[in-house]
Amino acid sequence: MISDYLNNPESEDIWFTCVENKNPIAIGYCAPEKLTNGTFNLYAIGIKNDIQGKGIGSQMMHFIENLLKQNGHRILIVETSGTSDFELTYRFDEKLGYTKEAVLRDFWDEGDDKVIYWKKLN
Repeated sequence: MISDYLNNPESEDIWFTCVENKNPIAIGYCAPEKLTNGTFNLYAIGIKNDIQGKGIGSQMMHFIENLLKQNGHRILIVETSGTSDFELTYRFDEKLGYTKEAVLRDFWDEGDDKVIYWKKLN
């Protein structure tokens, strides 16, 4: 995922980190959706387990939303698994104003749907 970003100076992919005491504590990655105008997909966001629930994920999301908005982009999509293990992820996305737009049944595996959240960046 990171090779295009590191090897292509014209890459539109965005990697971002949160650093505390010179140590990375969170990472994020998003990229433009091909064949769209101003739509990006957040492919990864991760926070160290021992500091989850302290607002860093929200800060990371606000950072990427603002960066995309400042660069004239319109929409951010977040895709996740439909299993019950991701219940906190759904609540997190919804708390940040994302709308559940679609569910693709059995996408990842039998019984594991893809849940797509959407937010207009205005």
